[in-house]
Amino acid sequence: MPSIRMRWSWWCARLWTRFAQWCWSWLGSWYRRRGNPNWGWSRQPTSAPRCVFAQPKPKWVKTEVIRLKALMPQAGCRTIAHYFNRRWKARRHMTVSKTYVADTCRKHQYKVLHARRRLKHRVPRPMRRNRLWGCDLLVKTDSIGQRHVAIAVLDHASRACLRLQQLSDKSSLTILRELVEAVTRYGRPQFVRTDNEAVLVSRLFRFGLWLLGIRHQRIQPGCPWQNGRVERFIGTVKRELARDPVTDTNELSTRLREIRTWYNHERPHDHLQGRTPAEVWAGIDVFARRSG
Repeated sequence: MPSIRMRWSWWCARLWTRFAQWCWSWLGSWYRRRGNPNWGWSRQPTSAPRCVFAQPKPKWVKTEVIRLKALMPQAGCRTIAHYFNRRWKARRHMTVSKTYVADTCRKHQYKVLHARRRLKHRVPRPMRRNRLWGCDLLVKTDSIGQRHVAIAVLDHASRACLRLQQLSDKSSLTILRELVEAVTRYGRPQFVRTDNEAVLVSRLFRFGLWLLGIRHQRIQPGCPWQNGRVERFIGTVKRELARDPVTDTNELSTRLREIRTWYNHERPHDHLQGRTPAEVWAGIDVFARRSG
C-alpha cells in the first residue's frame, strides 16, 4: 500500500504538470496576439479548413420545379433540370441539379398531383374573339413513310379552328399565304403566337406579319405549354388521324377537312361550358332559356 508521502509526491507532480501546460498555453496565446499565428501548444494554424455547406434554395425554386413536373409528368429529373436552367439561369442566375429535382419531386409528390389537377381544371380568363391566334405546324407520316406537313391556326377565345390545311412545302412564304387566307375570311387578329421554329421566326415571316398589322408573340424556348391551346388541338388531330392509316396527299387533305368540321361544329368543349367552338364564335348560347 503506498504511503502518504508517495501520494503527496504524485499529486504535487500532477499539479505542477498542469500548471506548466497552462503557462505554456497562455504564453502561446499571447505570442499569437503579437503577430505569429502558428506558434503555440497545439501548433495548428488559425485558418483551419471549415465545412462549407450550400445555401438553401429560395422557395420559388421548389415551387417552379413542382410546376414543371406537373406540366411534364413523363419527363425525368434531368429533363426538368435542363428546362429550369434554360429559363432561369440568365434571368435570376439560378440553376438546379437533377439530384435536387429528384429530391424535391420525391418529397412533394402530393403537391405535384395537386398542381396537375389544378392546372388541368383551371378555367382560362375570358377574352374577346379574334384577339389572339395560336399557330403551329403538325407532321403526319403516311403508310409508305412519306412525311406531310400541315398548319393549324386556332382562336384562343372560342377555340375555333380557323385553318387546318396541308402545306405543299415547309417555308415561311407558304405559311404566310395560309395566314392571309385566314385573315381574309375571319378578320385580322391582334396577336399571333408561335413557337421558335425557324420558319416561324424568320425575317420574311415577321415582315409579313408587320405588313398585315399583326403583332408576333413568341413563346420562351422549351416552354410549349405557353402555346398550349393549339398544342392540345394538334394532339386531338393526331389522335383522330391515327385511327386509320393515311395513304396519299388527297386522303390526308380530306381527313383534315373532316376533322376540322367535326371539331368546330360537333365536338363540345369543356372550357366552353359544353358548347362547340362554332357556337362560341357565332355568339350562340344553346343553354339560354327561350321564351315561348
